[in-house]
Amino acid sequence: MTETLPLFPLGTVLLPGASLPLHIFEPRYRQLTVDLVTGVLPDRQFGVVSIREGWEIGTDNVGSLREIGCTALLREARRLNDGRFDIVTKGERRFKLLSVDHKAAPYLVGEVEWLPDTPTPPPVADVLPLMAKSARAAHQRYCAAAWHREDWSAPPEETTHDLLSYLLAGDCLLALEDKQHLLEETSPARRLHLIRRLLHLEAGILDALHAVPVPLSEFGHASNPN
Repeated sequence: MTETLPLFPLGTVLLPGASLPLHIFEPRYRQLTVDLVTGVLPDRQFGVVSIREGWEIGTDNVGSLREIGCTALLREARRLNDGRFDIVTKGERRFKLLSVDHKAAPYLVGEVEWLPDTPTPPPVADVLPLMAKSARAAHQRYCAAAWHREDWSAPPEETTHDLLSYLLAGDCLLALEDKQHLLEETSPARRLHLIRRLLHLEAGILDALHAVPVPLSEFGHASNPN
C-alpha cells in the first residue's frame, strides 16, 4: 500500500530518531510549514530526501533525489516577523520514493511506501546484545576523541537494537554517503556492524589527524539554503 507525502529535498540525510532544525525562508517551504501547522497536512509530517547532486530540485532534475528517505515530525515551529520560520523536527519512519508530483501543491509531493526492517534470524538475534555493546564502545571512543565530555551522552540502555545505530550516528560527523547507507540498510544487525566500523575508522583518524574525513564529492556543490 502506498501513501502520499509532502517532500523537502535537502543536502543532508535524516535518520530515524535524529533531531533536525531548519530555517525556512523559501516560499514553497513556507507554505509547507503553514500547511503542517494549520493541519492542512495531517500528522505534522513531511518527507526528507537527500539530494544526490546539486542543491535545488526542479522538474528537470528529480532524478537527483535519493530513493530512500525519512519522515520528519514537526515538533516546534516559530514564525518570524517576515514570514520565515525556524522549526525543529525529528526523524520518524523510512520510506521508498516511488514517484514525484510537481503539480499537486506548491511543494513536491511524493508517492511512497514504507520501508520496514527485515526479520532478524534467531541465531543473529542471539548475538545482537553483544553487537550493541561493541557498537556502544566504538561510539564512546569516537565521542571521547571528538567532543568534550559534557557535549555528548550515550543512548539510554533501554534503546532497542533497531534504533540504536541511528542514535549512535547522531553524535558523529559521518559523511553523507555513509549516513545514506545506514538509512537504506534494513537489517538491524548489519546496521550495528556498519556503525561500529565507521566509528572505529573515524575515531582512528581523529586520534591521528584531529579531523573527520569527508569525500571530495561533497565539496562539489553548495548546500541547500534551507
